[in-house]
Amino acid sequence: MNEFQVTNVKRIIVRGTNWVGDAMMTLPALRDLRRLFPDAHITLATRSWAKGLFIGAEFVDELQLNDGRGMRSFFRQVRAWRNGRFDLAILLTNSFESALVAALAGIPLRIGYASDGRASLLTNAIELPEWRSTRHEIFYYLRIVAELEWLFTQQQTFLDVQPDASLEVSDVRKDEARYFLQRQDVQEGGPVIALCPGSINSRAKRWPAESYAVLADRCVDTLRAQVLLIGSKEELDVSRQVADRMHNKPIMLTGKTDIAEVVAVLSVADLLITNDTGPAHISAALGRPTLVIFGPTNPLTTRPFSPFAEIIRHPPECAPCMLRDCPIDHRCMTAITPDEVFAHARELLANRLQPAACEHSRSSMEKSDKLKFVGQVK
Repeated sequence: MNEFQVTNVKRIIVRGTNWVGDAMMTLPALRDLRRLFPDAHITLATRSWAKGLFIGAEFVDELQLNDGRGMRSFFRQVRAWRNGRFDLAILLTNSFESALVAALAGIPLRIGYASDGRASLLTNAIELPEWRSTRHEIFYYLRIVAELEWLFTQQQTFLDVQPDASLEVSDVRKDEARYFLQRQDVQEGGPVIALCPGSINSRAKRWPAESYAVLADRCVDTLRAQVLLIGSKEELDVSRQVADRMHNKPIMLTGKTDIAEVVAVLSVADLLITNDTGPAHISAALGRPTLVIFGPTNPLTTRPFSPFAEIIRHPPECAPCMLRDCPIDHRCMTAITPDEVFAHARELLANRLQPAACEHSRSSMEKSDKLKFVGQVK
């Protein structure tokens, strides 16, 4: 492109992230991208599970889905991106492959971080920020769109306003979620508390199943709550461990819902208690009370970006280690007791707890139907 004019950009492809939590943290960047290019057609290239997150999103026009791997999938993506006749490619992932796809597709303007040896494949390569380990990941994605804002308008405003990381669910979907819960024997009366005891990409992030079971029973016995166990099929084993250790019977939803259904269910739940997982970000973005148990990961960068979320954390000297398996005694998680989590949960349910930063336990944040589904890349 010879001139950086907003009106010259008609079609944009955004390479989305690969995990639910990361996708949630790109919402502010996608919203600001729509603000910068209000009339452009924006396509989000992502995984098939992302359909459930972007239903009704006003900042995306269509999804291009690809779950494949290997050379065959790679060249399918190149062909799809070339056929899309995109003017601009925005790479939210750091992979070499995504940059190579954009370059081979002949997209004239390609922007992303200069990571994984791919700078020469980008027309606008952004140096990795020194602050990445100390600021929320939302700003990592926002910086890419802020660079575009400067390139096209010679202004920098996107990093000066509070990012909007909210997620909306229609009343129709909420009614469908309530009906779904009724079919799962959820009764009216006490609070509905969802527990997410798993995590797909890290066993070290899991609070012990025994602790979840004690907590769940206390919620039922003391609060007369109805406890939902949620998660993907890959997390069914840990949900079963929790259920087997309970003397009450939970509502087992783990493996029975897709992302869209999880979003809808969380939008009507009274509270989510979870490890550092995707549902933590979903629930908080929906404006629902959310309590997140942190251990090996860094809350400065990956906590839910919402005033409705609280974290519980007792970090030892080795935290945050970011390891997927603890090589010692998992002390960052075992130091957190069911009594402590229950006390915070009860306060959240009573609407008495306000988000407040605390070095050793809790921390708060830094303060449509138009979507077209284009199917799998072929």
